[in-house]
Amino acid sequence: MPEAVLPIVSILSLIIFKIKDREYQYAISARIAMSIMLITAGIAHFVFCKGMSLMLPDFIPYKEEIVYGTGVLEMLAAIGILIPKYQKTIGWLLIVFFILILPANILAASKGLNLKNATYDGNGINYLWYRIPLQIVFILWVYFSCIKTYIKKDLKQY
Repeated sequence: MPEAVLPIVSILSLIIFKIKDREYQYAISARIAMSIMLITAGIAHFVFCKGMSLMLPDFIPYKEEIVYGTGVLEMLAAIGILIPKYQKTIGWLLIVFFILILPANILAASKGLNLKNATYDGNGINYLWYRIPLQIVFILWVYFSCIKTYIKKDLKQY
């Protein structure tokens, strides 16, 4: 599960920064963790393309291309949030992305989709008790590691 990457990589990054710089670097550690999670999720779009394409409604054409494209976008966003010049903009775009993919997760859960096997024998609607809070965690994670740090700096200028 890519989301397990967030706490693991964050803690490891915090420890490395503490040893290297003698202080904790919370925001960059969180961005590194999100970046690695996004790369992992992006790779999953290629590995589990068939299952992920079943998440999209029937009326949407070019499902596999969309899945590949969103996988590439996730990997590009992973790079973008590590570049200070782009991290705020990419952060806002990621938040929009996380909101936009929620309906696909709801549809997948309502169909009982198993992404890995591209079958309909998954956890079903109960999966949403996990997925919806997880989306909120992703959104807050991005906001506080990519955007909020800039808002503080911007306010100091006034």
